[in-house]
Amino acid sequence: MLRAAAAARRAAVAAFSASAGRPETGLYGFEVLRTAKGFRRFVDEAIQRSDELVAHIAQLPPAAEIVRTMDEISNTVCSVIDSAELCRNTHPDREFAEEADKASMRIYEHLQYLNTNTTLYNAIVKAESEGALLSEESRKAANNLRADFEKGGIHLPKDKLERVNQLNLAIAHLGRKFNENVMNKPGFVDIYPASRIPRNIQYSFKPISRFKPRGVEEQSNAMNTTRQKGVRIVTDSGSVSSALRWVKDEEVRRQVYVVGNSEPRENIGVLDELIDARDEFAKTMGCRSYAEFAIRPNMAASVDVVMSFLNDLSDTVRHKADEEFNTIKDFKRRVCNDKSADLEPWDEDYFIGMMKSSAHTVDPSVVASYFPLSQCIKGLNVLVESLFGATFHEVPMGDGESWHPNVIKLSLHHPDEGDLGFMYLDLYSRKGKYPGCAHFAIRGGRRLSDTNYQLPIIALVCNFSSSRGLTARLNHCDVETLFHEFGHALHSLLSRTEYQHFSGTRVALDVAETPSNLFEFYAWDYRVLRTFALDETTGDPIPEKLVKALNASRNMFPATDLQRQVFYSIMDLTLFGEHTSKPVDTISAVADLKRKHTSWNYVEGTHWHTRFSHLINYGAGYYSYLYARCFATTIWQEVCQGDPLSRNTGSAIRDKFLRHGGAKDPSALLKDFVGDSVIKNSGGGIIPDISSLCKEVGL
Repeated sequence: MLRAAAAARRAAVAAFSASAGRPETGLYGFEVLRTAKGFRRFVDEAIQRSDELVAHIAQLPPAAEIVRTMDEISNTVCSVIDSAELCRNTHPDREFAEEADKASMRIYEHLQYLNTNTTLYNAIVKAESEGALLSEESRKAANNLRADFEKGGIHLPKDKLERVNQLNLAIAHLGRKFNENVMNKPGFVDIYPASRIPRNIQYSFKPISRFKPRGVEEQSNAMNTTRQKGVRIVTDSGSVSSALRWVKDEEVRRQVYVVGNSEPRENIGVLDELIDARDEFAKTMGCRSYAEFAIRPNMAASVDVVMSFLNDLSDTVRHKADEEFNTIKDFKRRVCNDKSADLEPWDEDYFIGMMKSSAHTVDPSVVASYFPLSQCIKGLNVLVESLFGATFHEVPMGDGESWHPNVIKLSLHHPDEGDLGFMYLDLYSRKGKYPGCAHFAIRGGRRLSDTNYQLPIIALVCNFSSSRGLTARLNHCDVETLFHEFGHALHSLLSRTEYQHFSGTRVALDVAETPSNLFEFYAWDYRVLRTFALDETTGDPIPEKLVKALNASRNMFPATDLQRQVFYSIMDLTLFGEHTSKPVDTISAVADLKRKHTSWNYVEGTHWHTRFSHLINYGAGYYSYLYARCFATTIWQEVCQGDPLSRNTGSAIRDKFLRHGGAKDPSALLKDFVGDSVIKNSGGGIIPDISSLCKEVGL
C-alpha cells in the first residue's frame, strides 16, 4: 500500500539527497542518461540499433518476424522520443532540458528517414500481401505500419517526398515554437493598489510596489512620496482562472481577461505559418485540407461527418445555453443593481461561481479539507484495488533515476499476475515545468516472448500547489483533473498488446480520451469519494450531503460548458480545413465562429486561440474530446454507474477496453463493451450516439 504522504515526501527527499546505498542508474532507469549529455549517446545508440534492424529486415522472408522487428525499431526510437519529451517539459536542470530538446529534434529527423525507407515499406507490403501474418493483431499492425509509411509520403515521386520531409520538420519546429511561446511569454497585468485583489489569493501573485506622490500640490517635492503596494498577475492559464473566479473588481477582471487572451502575440505569425505548412503538406499528399488528411484514418473518416456532427450538437445545445446565459446576466444585474448591465466574457467565472455558492452551500475550503493530496493518491489505490484487484506500491529509485525530490515511483502490482507496470508521480508546480497536467509515456508494453512481457512505464505530471508540500489540499476541480489523467495512466498500465505500437493510449484518436473521461465520473460519485475523502482531523468521510451539493453545483450550467467544447472543436476544424483565400485571418475567423456558436461576446483585439496548445497536439482532432465524452458517458451509464467499484465493473473496463490498447478496431471495441447503439453510421463515417450525453446535460 501507499505510505502516508508526509512520510513519502520525507523518504523521497532523503533518498534524493543521500544516494549512498542506492544502485546507480540514469534518468527514468536508462543507464545512458546518467548525465545530460547522455541524451546524445541515447540518440546515437537508437540510430545505430534501428539501422541494424533495418538491415536485418532486408534479409527476412515475408513473415510475422518483419512486424515484430519493425515494432522493435519503433520501441527503440519511441524510448528516446518519449523520454526526451518528458525531460524537456519537467526537468529542473536546464542542461538536461536543453539536451533533451536537441535529442528530440535529432531523433525526429531520423524518424523521418525511417518513415521514408523503402526497404521497410516493401517488406511490410510483401508480408501483408502474401498472407504471411496469422494473428489478427499482426495483420492490424502491418496495416497500420503501411498506412504510417504512406502518410509520410513514401509513395510519392522523389521531389514531392523531399518536400514532404521538409514540411514535416517545419511543422515540428513550429509546433515546438508555439508551445514554448505559451510557456515563456504569458504576459502580465500590474494591479494597484493590492487591495483590489482578495487577500486570500494575493499569495498566488507577485508582490510589487511603486512610488506615488502624496498629493498634486506636493508633486514638486521628490521626498513627498509614498510606496504603494500592488500585485503582478502573470497571465498564465492558472492565474487567469484564479483572478477571473475570485476578483470582485470588474476592471481588474477585464484587464486580466484581455491580456490573458492576447498573449503571446508572436503565436499569431507562428500559427499562420503552421496552417500554411500543414495545408501544403496535405495537398502534396493528395488531400483537400489538413483536416481531411488528419481525419481520414479515424472512425469519423471525413471532415464532413465531423462538421455535421458538431453543427448538429451546436444547434441542439444552443437554446439551453442561451437560457443559461440570460440567467447569469439577470443575476449580474441584480448583484450590481444595474438593469442594463451587459454580461461580458470576463464575468462568466465570477458570477457563475457566485450563483453556485448562493444556490448550494459549498465552501471551497471545507471541500478542500477532504482532499489533501495524500488522500487523493490513496484514492487512486482504492480504484485499482476495488476494480482490478491490484495495488500500488512505492518502490525505491536508483541514484540518478529521479529528476526532482518530490517525484515518487509506484509499481502497480497484482497478486496473481505480478507487476503490471510502473508510474512516476510528479504532482507539484515549480518554475520552468510544463504548466498543465498530462500523462507521459516513457516505455510502451509489448510481448517479448511467451513468458516475458516488457512492462509499461509512464509519468503522471500535474501542477498542484507545492506551498504546503504534500499537505497541499486540492479543490474538487483538481481532483477531477487527477482522475482524468489517471484514466490515461490506467490505459497504459493495463493494456496487454503484442506490439508496443498499440500499447495503451496509442489508439485511434476518436477513442483516445475515453478512459480519461470515464474516470472523471468516479471523481463525482459519493460511493467512490467516501472511500478516501476523509476529514484531516476526525477521519470522517466526506458527507453525502456535501457531495450532492457539489454535483448540484456542477449541473447548474452544463450547456455553457458543452457549447464551449463544440466551439473549440469547430474552430480547430475550421483553421485546418479548406480555405478559399490566403493568408487566413485566424483572429477574424475565430471571432466569427465564437459569435455563431456561443452565447458570449467576442472581445475585440483578443486572440485566445494563440495559446490553445491543442491546435498543435490535436490539429483537426479536438473533436475527439466530444466523441470520447459521448462514449464515456454511455459507458458510465450502461456499465459502471450501477456499481462503480465492483470487480465485475473493473473486469469489464479492463478486459473489454483497456487491455486491447489500439490493437482492436475501435468500433468493434466499443460495441463489444457497451452494445451496438453506442455508435452510429453517418455519411460514410462513424459518430457517437449523443443520447447519454443529452441526458447528462439535461437537453
